[in-house]
Amino acid sequence: MSTEELLPQQRQGLILQRLLAQGRVIAVDLARELEVSHDTIRRDLREMAAAGMCRRVYGGALPLSPDHGPLARRRGLEPARKAALARAAVALVEPGQLLFLDAGSTNLAIAEALPADCRLTVATNAPAIAARLAEREDLQLIVIGGRVDPRVGASLGRAATRDAEALRSDLYFLGVCGADADVGVSALDYEDAQFKQAVAAASRAVVATATDDKLGTAARYPVLGADALHALVIEHGGDTAQADAFAHRGVRVLRAAPAR
Repeated sequence: MSTEELLPQQRQGLILQRLLAQGRVIAVDLARELEVSHDTIRRDLREMAAAGMCRRVYGGALPLSPDHGPLARRRGLEPARKAALARAAVALVEPGQLLFLDAGSTNLAIAEALPADCRLTVATNAPAIAARLAEREDLQLIVIGGRVDPRVGASLGRAATRDAEALRSDLYFLGVCGADADVGVSALDYEDAQFKQAVAAASRAVVATATDDKLGTAARYPVLGADALHALVIEHGGDTAQADAFAHRGVRVLRAAPAR
């Protein structure tokens, strides 16, 4: 059977194989390879996205960003890898800065790795991060309150966003669900994405950290373009093509040391 005779399900199966093997697919290349029209490929990608098989982006599709469930569950996943990312991330911190840490298990690791006696002020909308820092006498803690979304693990909504916008953080450690050099940073939750956008707009520099399973993926709600990032911290073995693409957009890319 030639490729043009494939049933839609068979053709979509081939597209999914390419996506998993290559990390992304380009619609015009698929149309040429599978000998079908560009409109047919666009329809296939729309149907695959609706079925939760991929995330459509301009010109093609990316793998879905991972959804590891509520923060309470994510906190126990791959702690050594997240600790390695945190150690690399805190190298960007300078004495006397105002930091903003939003929700995320890697950001929780960053909170635990913050250096002592640096006269830091740390703001957060994440109760778990606030609890870890509340007893530290060497820093000032600002907690953004409001309704807490247990899945995200953060205060979200209008009141939390308004309070966060009143701060001008020196470094914003942005919790990400997906990070791709072409698409940018994205989130799984709409209100979380809105909150992140507001904090980023009020911050002098935005830093994202991404585990390997999030690099080169896209979640449902866009947050920032890649060129809005000051720095991206990735794992020791993080995708080189993605790292180079971020760097090409002016992003400082830091690789963590191997997890231990």
